[in-house]
Amino acid sequence: MDDQFERLGAARRLIKGVLTDPVGNYLPAPWLKGLLRLGKSELAAANWADPGGWRSMVISYDGRPTQIADKILVHGGTLSMALRNRLRLASRLLTSLINTAEPPARALCLGAGPGCIILRAMAQADVPCDATLVDLNANAFAYGRELARRYGLSERVRYVQGDVRDIGKMLDYPPSVVKMIGICEYLDDSQIVEIATRLAEVMPAGAPIVMNNITHKHGSDRFCRRVLGLHMNHRDVGQLTALMSMAGFGRFSVHDEPLGVYSVIVGYRLEA
Repeated sequence: MDDQFERLGAARRLIKGVLTDPVGNYLPAPWLKGLLRLGKSELAAANWADPGGWRSMVISYDGRPTQIADKILVHGGTLSMALRNRLRLASRLLTSLINTAEPPARALCLGAGPGCIILRAMAQADVPCDATLVDLNANAFAYGRELARRYGLSERVRYVQGDVRDIGKMLDYPPSVVKMIGICEYLDDSQIVEIATRLAEVMPAGAPIVMNNITHKHGSDRFCRRVLGLHMNHRDVGQLTALMSMAGFGRFSVHDEPLGVYSVIVGYRLEA
């Protein structure tokens, strides 16, 4: 598996700052949407159908688009590059947490989609791990089960359609580690606190949670909102950890991906 982080060289940063970001952010949105439709962009179509959904994530994670428009978005867009960096960083951290968990290792993934990150982490781990993957939308589960089969993990994953706020009804064991990657940027503050509070009720003291924030450093927020329909909540690390602290989490460690768009944060359920 490729664990090399992606970075922007000086020339690409210059082009991004003086050309691609201004064009994407300030040209009329109908023009840009028309160009993406003309270019048969699968990434744009996936976001129009389900903004920030699993299909658009898979296209960015895979990094092998066939359409010219997607080649530009996936390989030239800082956000897509940062998403692949987040995939590598989060899976690496989760692998380490699985390896150090008290056996049997059991992962809980919220807003999991097909489970690309946790499956990658489980495949890299030295110890066996079972995972429960929860999502409101079951459309990603077929793809996820096929991905689990390819990793040889079919017997170790369980997909559950449901609201993450009802997590107490879905588990019959306390999780060793919780993954909450790719969720917080689509939630408001009160929703994050509510979900974290529900998690604190089922997690044992000392169990870790892995989450992420998103910053404006990708430089394409206007393009994401106007053209792709992505309305993300940008928070710094302090803002996100403050919300999690309200639900009983602490001992946070912060791990930045090289482009500075995402930080992957590990926190722990504190003693009540």
